[in-house]
Amino acid sequence: MIRVLPLVAALSAGLWGLAAVQMLPLVDWPGWPLHPQTMTLDQIMLAYGQMPRGVIALLAGAILGLSGAILQVVLRNPVADPTTMGISSGAQLALVIVTIFAPGLLDYGNWPVALAGAGLAAALVLAIGAARAFAPVTMVIAGMLVGMTASAIATAVTLAQGQYLLSLVIWNGGSLVQQDWAGVQALTAVLAGGAVVAAALARPLRVLSLGAEGAQGLGLNVAGVRLLAVAVAVVLAAAVSAELGLIGFVGLAAPALARTMGVRSIAGLLALSPVIGALILSLCDGIVLTIAGQSGEMFPTGALTGLIGGPLLIWLLPRLRGSTPPGTEAGEGPAPRRAHPARLLAALALGLVMAALVLVWIGRVPHGWAVLDRDSFAAFLPMRLPRLIAAASAGAALALSGAVLQRLTANPLASPEVLGVSGGASLGYAAVVFALAAPSAAALTIGTMAGGAIALALVAAFVSHREMPPERVLLAGIAVSALAGAVLSAMMAVGDARSWAILNWLSGSSSAITMPGALALAVLALALWAAALAARRWLAILPLGHGVAGGLGLPLRRTRLVLIALAGLATGAATVLVGPLSFVGLMAPHIARRAGLARPADHLTGSALIGAGLMLAADFGARMAGFPYELPLGLFAALLGAPWLIWLMMRPRK
Repeated sequence: MIRVLPLVAALSAGLWGLAAVQMLPLVDWPGWPLHPQTMTLDQIMLAYGQMPRGVIALLAGAILGLSGAILQVVLRNPVADPTTMGISSGAQLALVIVTIFAPGLLDYGNWPVALAGAGLAAALVLAIGAARAFAPVTMVIAGMLVGMTASAIATAVTLAQGQYLLSLVIWNGGSLVQQDWAGVQALTAVLAGGAVVAAALARPLRVLSLGAEGAQGLGLNVAGVRLLAVAVAVVLAAAVSAELGLIGFVGLAAPALARTMGVRSIAGLLALSPVIGALILSLCDGIVLTIAGQSGEMFPTGALTGLIGGPLLIWLLPRLRGSTPPGTEAGEGPAPRRAHPARLLAALALGLVMAALVLVWIGRVPHGWAVLDRDSFAAFLPMRLPRLIAAASAGAALALSGAVLQRLTANPLASPEVLGVSGGASLGYAAVVFALAAPSAAALTIGTMAGGAIALALVAAFVSHREMPPERVLLAGIAVSALAGAVLSAMMAVGDARSWAILNWLSGSSSAITMPGALALAVLALALWAAALAARRWLAILPLGHGVAGGLGLPLRRTRLVLIALAGLATGAATVLVGPLSFVGLMAPHIARRAGLARPADHLTGSALIGAGLMLAADFGARMAGFPYELPLGLFAALLGAPWLIWLMMRPRK
């Protein structure tokens, strides 16, 4: 297998050379050293654009490969890398926020900002992992969800600042375009320093591979080695993000391919992974340059590398070892069971109605907050009522989907966002936008619902043929979400009107909803609630396990198919309005369960009411926080969900 590497190197070099020759014939290439004052414009573009681009692709790939190898070794996790651990997304979010709100901090360079964001994301993931003995499955779920949250917030903030839109979208996609050799010099220093530290860490990491107890018995400072290794990996990944933007999954692919080539020693893995990472990114960039030579550069290289992540993560799932993640039924203990749930449900319904009335009556005016008088109320009601109905209906649909998925997988961490339903719905929406010149609302809704159902069906088909515990379903869904995110990034980086339409939708907004659309969504949410209630017997039996469910005569295959379709339709309908990430589908069912709504009918109804309330709160925040401008609805829904998610995963087991 290692013999393939020279062929890949030759192919990537050939693609780069072909693109360079198309730019300028070989006989006209400038000599070394470079003197810009004596060069033509084409020579300058080649010498300060194409040449450093080819070198920086090798350097960045090597750095990401080394970072991923270090993370996989120190965490003993074959699917750890800067992307799955949320490190790259943390750097991305920090740079986006500073670029928009505090650009003066960039006077000191991108590196400190990227490093701070990456460090905070890594610290959060490690804090969750430390409470769970760094179980591989737990670490990946925590890292991917932290990364998804950071990416969602970065997208929403980017959309809210139109003057930065184009540059930030291209940067988020991971563009390797260069204007001089400064980036090459910086990443060369980073790679050299990282290689020296990695060589020094090879022996301690080999001792650590014996296990924490065994390593401590041999006198190794386990906590110190882990902290130093993760810090090195964070610095390496942050350096690439600062220079080039978000380039995903190279750090995952390089060590995985090294193992398939027969590398077993830690020193060999640390040595070969940078080589493979460099070739992966160089080959991807060569493909992008080849396509650009025919039709212009359509998308950044980082979008192409992202397409590797989903299939590779799915391929690695059967090889992943680890324990059940935090938040499982057994880990949390039995949920309380309320004796009279009808009273709580009635209170929730009444509270929802009262909240809707309050949100209609109050608002912000140029001089502050105000309660509308009768005339103002009559004037604003036709504008506010449709969006309130739509937001509540979308929240209820997402919550119903989450409740169904949590019972289907017997895992309270399941949600439409985690299981890839939202990612599939996003691709369905984008496919309709790109396929139809003027897509109607009905076509967008149908495409979004179909995409969500298909994504969940793919996840179910993958895990149904393997002996996998429920948490592997979550990882398969995360892989689908990663793949969907990569495809969407490639679409948005095209830069035409369709990509802006997709970007606008990704953040979620209810401002353009009409009363017919709101009523249609409300009717659909009610129909989905009724269908879920009709399946309440299935939902009561499935959490008991496949063996018990089969023994009770439940047709498992048909049951899964029906519930998958139900969850996909609910998520697709809501995703059209609120975008692909809100975490309402995660929060609402869990809140309902902890409130004592344990029976399936009560759980479903309570989840729908709580989800409607949460989305009403998000819609109100989106309208009022940035007054007089409206901020993305998806941003506020994610901000509500992220703290809850972090608290849920950091709770100690009972």
